[in-house]
Amino acid sequence: MLKRIALAASLALALAACQDENLARGSTRHLVPIPPAAMALMSAKGMTKDDPILIRAYKKESELEVWKRGSNGKYALLKTYPICRWSGQLGPKTREGDRQVPEGFYTVTPAQMNPNSAYYLSFDTGYPNVYDRSLGRNGGDIMVHGSCTSRGCFAMTDQNVAEIYAIAREAFASGQRAFQFQSYPFRMTAENLAKHRLDPNIAFWKNLKEGSDTFEVTKEEVQVAVTNKRYQFGKDASVAEAVMQKQSQDEKEVADLVARGTKPIKLVYNDGDTHESFRTALANVTGVSDPKLGYVSRIEGISSGPQQVALDDSGREKIETPTTALAFASMKEVPAEAPQPKAVASAQPAAAPAPAAATTTSASQETPFYKKMFGGVADLFSTSSSQPAAETAQAAPTTAPTAAPAAKIPAKPQKRAEAISGVKVAQVRN
Repeated sequence: MLKRIALAASLALALAACQDENLARGSTRHLVPIPPAAMALMSAKGMTKDDPILIRAYKKESELEVWKRGSNGKYALLKTYPICRWSGQLGPKTREGDRQVPEGFYTVTPAQMNPNSAYYLSFDTGYPNVYDRSLGRNGGDIMVHGSCTSRGCFAMTDQNVAEIYAIAREAFASGQRAFQFQSYPFRMTAENLAKHRLDPNIAFWKNLKEGSDTFEVTKEEVQVAVTNKRYQFGKDASVAEAVMQKQSQDEKEVADLVARGTKPIKLVYNDGDTHESFRTALANVTGVSDPKLGYVSRIEGISSGPQQVALDDSGREKIETPTTALAFASMKEVPAEAPQPKAVASAQPAAAPAPAAATTTSASQETPFYKKMFGGVADLFSTSSSQPAAETAQAAPTTAPTAAPAAKIPAKPQKRAEAISGVKVAQVRN
C-alpha cells in the first residue's frame, strides 16, 4: 500500500512538471540570506547584493550565468551555475507540451518570483514573449526552479536555485524593476556556429547572436523590440559599428573552420541534457528519485549525452560506416600466400603462421575539466553531506588469433588494465 502511495506521488509530481502547485505555503526559505561564499565573491569582484542582475542560460553547455551591474554601469559575470536538467532538443519552444526549453530574450519581474513553488523555489522566465506570440507560439509556466526534473524548464537543484533566488530578491529589494533573461541554444562561438550551420534553426540562432553580440560589446542590458517577426536590438551608431565588426570577424572564423574541414552536425538528445558534473550521479540513480536531487525526470539517455549525427552538404543525415565495423575489418586474418606458378611442390607441409602475441591495453582517463576546476559534491545539491561514488573502468581482454591445427600452441592470456578515477560533481564556476 505504501509503495502504491509513493508511486502515485511520484507520478503526480512528474505530471506537474514545471507547473508550481504552491505546495509549500507558509515556508520562509525564500527569505534565506545570500550564502556567505557568494557575498564574499561579490566583494572580491567589487559588487554588492544591491546591484542589478542579468541572467544568461546555455542549453548545450547546460550552464546558467548570473551577471551583476557594477558602479560603472557595465555588467560583469558573478557566477556560473551547472544546470541539473533541461528537456527537449536544441531549438525554440513552439507549443504547450513539446518539452522544449525556450530560446530568446525574456523579462522577469518581482511578480514572477514564486516563494511557494512545488520545486523548492522558482521564478517564471516570461515565456511566451512578444516575439513568441507573433509566431503563434503558446504554452507557459516555464521556470527556473529547484530539483532535477524538467518539462521545458531549467532545473538547478534546491541549493543552487535558493542562491539564485536570493540574489534576485535582493536586487529587486534595492529597486531593480525587472531583469533580463537571455536563453541560447549554445554559446555563440564560431565553432558552434560552424558545426550547426545547416540546422533548420540557424537563421533564428543568428538573430539571437545579434543580441548576444550587442551584450558582449556593451556589457549593458540589451534593448529588445520585435519587428516583422524578428528580434531587433536597439543601439547607437558607434555600438552598431562595433557589433558589425564583431560579426564580420566571427563569420571569417566560421568560414576558416569550414575550410579546414569542420563538418556540419546535429545533436539528438534523448530528452534534454544535464551538466557534465551531474552525469555520473544521474547515471547511478536506480529509480525516479535521488536523495540529493529529488525527483529526476526521464533518467534514460542522460548518462550517454546527445548523439552527434553527421550531415551532408544538403543538411541530410550521412550514412557512415560504424566504427565497430571498421574495427572488425582491421581484425581479419591475412590470407595465406598463394604458391608461385613454377615452384616445385615440396613434401614438407607449409609452416603454420605463428600466433599473434597478446597485447596489453591500458585504460587511461584524463581528469575532466570540471573535476580540476570545481570542488566537492555538497555545494551542488543540498545541505546534506556528499558521498562521492567510485567508478572502475576495465579493459576487456582481446583473444589472440587461433593458430593452425598442426601447431596448437596455446595463446598467452592477455592482461587486464584498470583505471580508477574518483567521481566528483563540480561546484559552480566563478
